[in-house]
Amino acid sequence: MKGNLKVMKGFTLIEILVTIVILVILAGITIVALNPGQNIDDANDAVRRADVNTILNAVWQYAVDNDGALPAEITAATEAISNAAANICADIVDEYIAEVPADPTTGSYTDCATYASGYTISRNAAGTRVTVNATLSDATTYSQTR
Repeated sequence: MKGNLKVMKGFTLIEILVTIVILVILAGITIVALNPGQNIDDANDAVRRADVNTILNAVWQYAVDNDGALPAEITAATEAISNAAANICADIVDEYIAEVPADPTTGSYTDCATYASGYTISRNAAGTRVTVNATLSDATTYSQTR
């Protein structure tokens, strides 16, 4: 009778299904752990912080070259850095930066005639300090003053 038994090789349907379920669970845990949406938001916020610093550096380099005078477009009122509001583009572009930085999700820059950076700028009443603001992905405001 030993010769009549067939030896079956391969996987059963249950083994295959259990393996697939385990792989799906592991993939789900990995996607949740990586959270690509949060990573994109964090990267955009890092760009915004760097842009604020870039704008402030360019404004202060302008002030150093002009005996401490800030661009006339920067007022005590907080205004958008754009061709329609605080248009500092002509003062700082080419001389201090290549182009006005634009918010990665809401800003745009073509040239000094057509741009909206997505950032705001103001100075204090004495004209000695400049503040640049950016709205982060969680709707909080990031400000830097010099």
